Amino acid sequence: MREAAIEWLQLRTDGGNEPLTRDDILDFHFADETVRLQAPMQGIWKPRGYQAALSFRTAYTKPGEKPPYEDATGSDGLFRYKWRGTDPNHPENVGLRAAMKLRLPLIWFLGVAMSPARYQVIAPVYIVGEEPEKQQFAFTAAEDAATAFELSESAHEVVARRYLQRMAKARVHQPAFRSMVLSAYENRCAICNLGHSGLLDAAHVVPDRDERGIAAVDNGLAMCKIHHAAFDGNFLGVHPDFVVHVRHDLLEEVDGPMLKHGLQALHGRKLMKLPLQRKERPKREFLEIKFDEFQKATLRR
Repeated sequence: MREAAIEWLQLRTDGGNEPLTRDDILDFHFADETVRLQAPMQGIWKPRGYQAALSFRTAYTKPGEKPPYEDATGSDGLFRYKWRGTDPNHPENVGLRAAMKLRLPLIWFLGVAMSPARYQVIAPVYIVGEEPEKQQFAFTAAEDAATAFELSESAHEVVARRYLQRMAKARVHQPAFRSMVLSAYENRCAICNLGHSGLLDAAHVVPDRDERGIAAVDNGLAMCKIHHAAFDGNFLGVHPDFVVHVRHDLLEEVDGPMLKHGLQALHGRKLMKLPLQRKERPKREFLEIKFDEFQKATLRR
C-alpha cells in the first residue's frame, strides 16, 4: 500500500510539480477502500494497525511568521522534523522511529499555501537518524532506501554532498517554491496576467545561485515562461515600485508582434498581478538587488 500510495501521489502531482489540497489527498483508494494518507489534525500519521508511520506534515507558514515547529535543514544538509511533543515514546514518534529502523519510505506533505491548505508532496523520503537531545529526526529525500542507508553514521557529510545539496534543492525547494509563488499569484503571470499554470514559472527575484536568493515566496514572482526568461536575462527589469522596465536597445528594435506587444508595450507599466497578502509580495530589498543588476546590464548595451 505504501508503494502504491507514493506512485499514486506522483501521478496526481505530475511528478511532484503540482500541490494537492486535503480533499485531493483523500481521493486515494487501495484494495477498493479509501485509505487516509495524511493525519486529520496532527503532523505524523501512522494508520491503525501499522507498526511504522506512513507520512508526516509541515504546516505552511506565512512570510515573517514563526513556524509552530522549528523544522529546518541542518548544516549537514539533512532535513529535520521535530518529535510530537517531548515524550520519545509518544506513539507518533515511535512510528517514525520504526520507519527509520525498517528503512521504509515515507511521504512528506510540505505546506505551501492556506485557505484552502495546499501541500507539496515529497516522496519518498527516508529517516536516516534521530537526535534525541534536540527531540528531532533527520531525513533525506533520497531516490531509494538502499542508497539512503548504505552510508555509515560517520558519513553524513557524504550524504549531504551527494544527495542533499543536489536533491534537496531540485526535489524539495524548487517544486515547493513554485507552488508557493504560483498560489500567491493565483496562477497568473505578474507581468502579463496570463493564467495558464502550465505556462508559468516561479522566478527568483534574487537568483538562487546568490546566497541571498532564498526559496521563499517574498523572493519570487510568478511569470510566464517568456517573461521569466526575459527577466533572468535582464531584457526586462522590475523596479522596486513594481514598474516594468524594458532594456533601451529592445525599445528601439523593430521585429514582430511578440516583441512589440509582449515586451515593448510593457515598458513603464506596473505589474498586472500581485499577491493579495502584502507579506507575500517581493521584498523591496530583493527587487533593488535585481533591478541594480538589470541597470548594469542595460548600461553595457
